[in-house]
Amino acid sequence: MSYRIAVRALCEFTAREGDLDLRFTPAPSSQEGIAGHQTVVARRAAGYLSELPLAGEYRGLLVSGRADGYDPARNLLEEIKTHRGDVGRIAQNQRLLHWAQAKVYGWLLCAERGLDAIDLALVYYNVISQKETAYRERFSAQQLRDFFELQCQRFLDWAQQESAHRAARDSALQQLRFPWPEFRTGQRQLATAVYRAARDGHCLMAQATTGIGKTLGTLFPQLKAFPGQQLDRLFFLTAKTPGRQLALDALATLRTQQPDMPLRVLEHVARDKACEFPERACHGDSCPLARGFYDRLPAARQTAVARRWLTRQAVREVALQHQVCPYYLSQELCRWADVVVADYNYYFDMSALLYSLTLVNDWRVTLLVDEAHNLIERGRGMYTAELDQGRFQALRQLAPSGLKSALDRVNRHWNHLHREQQADYQVHPTLPDLLLLGLQKLVGAITDHLTDQPEGNDPALLRFYLDALSFCRLAEHYGPHSLFDVSLRRAGRRRLSTLCLRNILPAPFLAARFAVAHSTTLFSATLSPWHYHVDLLGLPEDTHWLDVDSPFRAEQLQVRFTRNLSTRYQHRAGSLQPICELIAGQFAERPGNYLAFFSSYAYLQQVLDLFRTLWPDIPVREQSRQMDEAEREAFLDGFTEDTRCVGFAVLGGAFGEGIDLPGKRLVGAFIATLGLPQVNPVTEQIRQRMQTMFGSGHDYACLYPGLQKVVQAAGRVIRSPGDQGVIWLLDDRFGQPAVQQLLPRWWRVQGHRLEQRAAPSTTQALFPG
Repeated sequence: MSYRIAVRALCEFTAREGDLDLRFTPAPSSQEGIAGHQTVVARRAAGYLSELPLAGEYRGLLVSGRADGYDPARNLLEEIKTHRGDVGRIAQNQRLLHWAQAKVYGWLLCAERGLDAIDLALVYYNVISQKETAYRERFSAQQLRDFFELQCQRFLDWAQQESAHRAARDSALQQLRFPWPEFRTGQRQLATAVYRAARDGHCLMAQATTGIGKTLGTLFPQLKAFPGQQLDRLFFLTAKTPGRQLALDALATLRTQQPDMPLRVLEHVARDKACEFPERACHGDSCPLARGFYDRLPAARQTAVARRWLTRQAVREVALQHQVCPYYLSQELCRWADVVVADYNYYFDMSALLYSLTLVNDWRVTLLVDEAHNLIERGRGMYTAELDQGRFQALRQLAPSGLKSALDRVNRHWNHLHREQQADYQVHPTLPDLLLLGLQKLVGAITDHLTDQPEGNDPALLRFYLDALSFCRLAEHYGPHSLFDVSLRRAGRRRLSTLCLRNILPAPFLAARFAVAHSTTLFSATLSPWHYHVDLLGLPEDTHWLDVDSPFRAEQLQVRFTRNLSTRYQHRAGSLQPICELIAGQFAERPGNYLAFFSSYAYLQQVLDLFRTLWPDIPVREQSRQMDEAEREAFLDGFTEDTRCVGFAVLGGAFGEGIDLPGKRLVGAFIATLGLPQVNPVTEQIRQRMQTMFGSGHDYACLYPGLQKVVQAAGRVIRSPGDQGVIWLLDDRFGQPAVQQLLPRWWRVQGHRLEQRAAPSTTQALFPG
């Protein structure tokens, strides 16, 4: 057996015990932790060795890591931990974990240097007071060897199981066959490119129309590449819940040919979706599933990995069987699953679990990024932070007296910031140093308060604290990739503002995530133009591009645009009746189910109101604001093989992508406008910044993202090789060459002039050539 594990991971596996305790206790940020380590190391004498690489083996188990520091002159090995507040509040189970790491490093150093004994020290560094508290103890090499071998022995049965699992998994994947007799048109082309990217360690962008089986066409070759590339994990990353289900369905299809295939698949969901007791605090004194969590975790973990197929429901069943928290059991299983299906943020955001595990364990991972056109906006959101002055003022009324001076300081600088601002929205060229300094001091004051009084705090205090902490952390990385803007609003006689660190270019943040992965495949029906995504996402320069051949024929889909209809904002009043007439005429020519997409709820409502008045006999369905999951399902359930209706929806919303209405469930779509974002100061700022960076401001800020929404919405119509349908593009701008270049290659777009009618006709088709 040969199995590799990091020192930290080994100790977390063997030396944790007691309750799961997530009571909020402020901890140093990663930047503070790094700075704290550097400060401690800088205080040491010449010859001190920091970040010392060490490794050792026990019965085929290779254990490696980097010790924080070693002083050869004093024969002293130090494990450095940063903290806030009273060192006495560090929990005993945490101390035991820290000592375990120190002892393992101690033996590895003794073995490497032939030492008979060594001094070990836990050094706790308070990032506020800058005080070190050291706990020092001397150990013989034999004591440390015994401890090391005990931890290894505890892990060894698991390691042998994991090693056997890895061998069986790779053997099964070598035998894996495509589950259908033949590939669909374009699917083999896609699968070949994905396999080569995984084989060669490249990044691939694959644009492939809906209906070719993109999910199966990417998962199959990635899994086939596992044995040859010695891959550890596959992360299938999705933007929305339906994407997770599609991935699970494709993986289930692959399992049909090998029902006993030893591949562990985990569906990892958000904490609020997995929590059994959302009304209870997450610690052993409140939640029964947190009490004794680490004591019961080994049995739960063993049961879970034996099941292999770990959907959200399966994880819940195992967790309740062993009386542990489902969400934190799922977090643990992320370490041991071969395939993790999860949301984008678990790999790409600032505190991403899967990314952190990859770094800590030095995993060789491959990524599949589903519906990757969504990653630009999602990435921007991950690296944007806001502070609302209304919430801040409310906090001032209820905050503890000890925070008053820090709050008052921030209030003075905040008011001064927008006192001279005349416009409701303004971008500031630099960050406000005094306000930022005040916020940092306020964060420190709240941190000290929470450290001393962790219980009984108002939720508003915690909410603002976390918002301010995120704001300050992003301010440390402020650069051309982001804007600092202030938005003013009236609240009675007062003017209140919202401060925003608004990321508009996620590339500098995401690039490191892509660099860590062995290979990445980003796929979607809308990834044109390729350079737009390379620039904004920070993809490697050698990223490969593939526009997959469509399995559909142009004869299946009539694509028409209106030569004499404008849906520009200033022309919308005049567009209402022509749009209604066109929808009614199309419905009369071919009764069936249609979706009509509009750029806003206001525009949708204007057209719908008139349509109901003029054609009350045509059934309609309406997307409303803030529909919950049940309401969305009910909306879609109204489109069956036997119904005939027109659904009114918002372009770019819940029904504009990611839904499947095959066959007669949907026979056509009407798309009003090019999907361009609203004209507002934020859009204009993005346009200007994109112009400065890439020389194509309007295209990067407006045209490319708008046309992606159009193509995604149109992609709802043709879902299989047997479908037939029609798409109406309702705007004369669809005739422009620059716009048509961004539409799918297999479309044949035809222009039509609408007849000018004084009154509506309910039966006659409205499609003169």
